[in-house]
Amino acid sequence: MRKQNQCFLPSGRRNFLKTSAFLAAGSLLLPKLVRSASAAATLAPSTRVKDIGIQLYTVRTEMLADAIGTLKKVAQVGFKELESARSDKGNYYGLKPKEIRKICDDLGMRLRSGHIHVDNDWQKSLEEATETGQNYIISAVLPSQGQTVDHYKQSAEAFNKLGEQCKKAGLHFGYHNHDSEFATDNGTVLYDVLLKYTDPSLVTMEMDLGWVVAAGHDPFQYFNQYPGRFPLWHLKDMDKVQRRSVEFGQGKVDIKGLLQHAKQAGMKYFFLEQEEYAHSAFESIQIDYDYLAKLDY
Repeated sequence: MRKQNQCFLPSGRRNFLKTSAFLAAGSLLLPKLVRSASAAATLAPSTRVKDIGIQLYTVRTEMLADAIGTLKKVAQVGFKELESARSDKGNYYGLKPKEIRKICDDLGMRLRSGHIHVDNDWQKSLEEATETGQNYIISAVLPSQGQTVDHYKQSAEAFNKLGEQCKKAGLHFGYHNHDSEFATDNGTVLYDVLLKYTDPSLVTMEMDLGWVVAAGHDPFQYFNQYPGRFPLWHLKDMDKVQRRSVEFGQGKVDIKGLLQHAKQAGMKYFFLEQEEYAHSAFESIQIDYDYLAKLDY
């Protein structure tokens, strides 16, 4: 996400997506996620989705306008797990760490994770995260600039150090991808460099499944190659032509198939994230929640 000192990228989430979009210019068609019959036969019996989570960036405008009222509406929809995102009012939309923790507890929800900036406020972010009782602290921007293998190795090294600091604080550090990480340098997929050079015990990979597919890659392949490496997910559906997030069931991401492979991926928590809407934010998340709540997998 956004960085503010000279060692980190000074970019907002939307700016980050805009500046990285050209890297995926050749991947306008989303892959059709298909599993073999033999793989499907090994899956666990069908079940229903429980403890549906949401990334609060999905209701970002509403959180900034009325954080407490928005959290109440999110709880009314039925969401149980939350992930916050850094905003103009700080990591928790103007709420104090202990305040948002109590609000969530009272509403029957749990703040599990939060996107922060790795900047001059890093130590403050660590301290705040421990006060909320959350488990994970996530960055969505690389600390080393440049789309090269060397820069991604440097980023992996920096992530390992951040992971050590988080571990001492009782937290898990993680990284959230967009689509630019799937560019290549001399035939090497840069995201694979992060997976290779980060210590799994120190760096959690939060896989944004929609952006993996938008970049022309297959999440199932990563689950097979790196089982257990993806305890956090951003679950979203994507329009293959406009390359934008849409309500579940309106795009081409195999939501059901992904959930069937949650154990293989190591998924502990997933957060619905929708960045654009065909309706209002609340209408869209209601559609998304209902889709998941009725889904047999």
